[in-house]
Amino acid sequence: MQISTNQLSPVLLELSVEVDADRVRVELEKAYQELAKRAQVRGFRRGKAPRSVLRHMFGPRVAADVAQRLVDETYPKAVSEQNVQAVSQPAIESAAVAENQPFSYRARVEVLPKIASVSYTGFKVKRPSTEVTEPQLNERLEELRLAHSTLEPAGEGHLVQAGDVVTVDLSVRVDGQDISDARANDMDLELGRSALLPEIEQALLGKQPPYTADVNVDVPANHAHPKLRGKNAVFSLSLKDVKTRVLPALDDEFAKDLGEFSDLAGLRQAVSEDLKKRLEEAADNTVAQALVGELVRSNPIEVPPSLVQRQMQATRDEILRSAQARRGQQQLSAEMQQQIAIDSEIKVRAGLLMAEIAKGQSIKVGEEEIEEGLKSLAEQSGKNIAKLRVEYRDRSKRELLVGMILENKVLDIIEEQAQIERE
Repeated sequence: MQISTNQLSPVLLELSVEVDADRVRVELEKAYQELAKRAQVRGFRRGKAPRSVLRHMFGPRVAADVAQRLVDETYPKAVSEQNVQAVSQPAIESAAVAENQPFSYRARVEVLPKIASVSYTGFKVKRPSTEVTEPQLNERLEELRLAHSTLEPAGEGHLVQAGDVVTVDLSVRVDGQDISDARANDMDLELGRSALLPEIEQALLGKQPPYTADVNVDVPANHAHPKLRGKNAVFSLSLKDVKTRVLPALDDEFAKDLGEFSDLAGLRQAVSEDLKKRLEEAADNTVAQALVGELVRSNPIEVPPSLVQRQMQATRDEILRSAQARRGQQQLSAEMQQQIAIDSEIKVRAGLLMAEIAKGQSIKVGEEEIEEGLKSLAEQSGKNIAKLRVEYRDRSKRELLVGMILENKVLDIIEEQAQIERE
């Protein structure tokens, strides 16, 4: 077998492979022997049809099967012998198989780019302030009041306003046809926090039960209901009941009711500390993202399109799983798709650069670090650590975890050598 390579681009390699005539002859002989055992040829008993007859009847099919077999058997060996880091399935162009002739083919495959060096020192980034402001503290306290609020029947003459919880019946028509599976009865909705279309919420504001209305809406193309996407729909509403939300007073009694604090000052202190922790984590993430951005901008390398496509698909799947769980959303907007494409290319490029830094710095990931990573995942996901250990015995998942740990270690090195300005 003779092999030559042609680097078509930093991430695209062409392998030219030639299989000698003796190997082709052997494979053809085996193929015709196997065919003779099972072929039914009129005028001959099974297994007795002459080679010339089989060639006449099945020659093109046998040649195609032998070509595929030769590619399947020789391509992995060619990749291994040439030390090629292939990241995609090969695109094969082959000549026809002919008796007593060598067989040749070309395989184009995406490969990892060769990175001579990586610039990763002296980056200048800003770290957001992590000081807790009074407005931030008050906003979080209001969220706690809201979480512990109660609903009470609206008083006589009360007009619906944002924050009220309304009970409605709803039906939908498109082109005069009722969409039966979009109908809902006795549906409770908190205005300003519901998944209703804005036009519907607007139609309810300032009203009081009993109230009915037809609302014409141009439904967005990414709406959760497939029969409504991009359609002009008529929503028939019937407002049946209104409840108002009553928030507890922000005082010592409220702090005690939460079960952990003796007075309001203690609650404020605990909330402030929690906010501080969140701000620190957010600032860490901001710095990390900024450093990754600087790394990518400072090292313009080509990336294999197939790796970007895989990252895009993984990101889309993750976003849709989350969106569907929260809002029933099943599609992403064109703007979101475009942003995913941009982010995925950055992520892949950064991953390749970090891998090169890790290689140059001889960074390794030990079992203790993997265990710490699993503990961190358990805390974030709420999963049992023992179950996670079993789950991450899977090779692909373990490699993913190791990759995340490795990238974090590389980021620590980059951050140590960066100029970080605090806002």
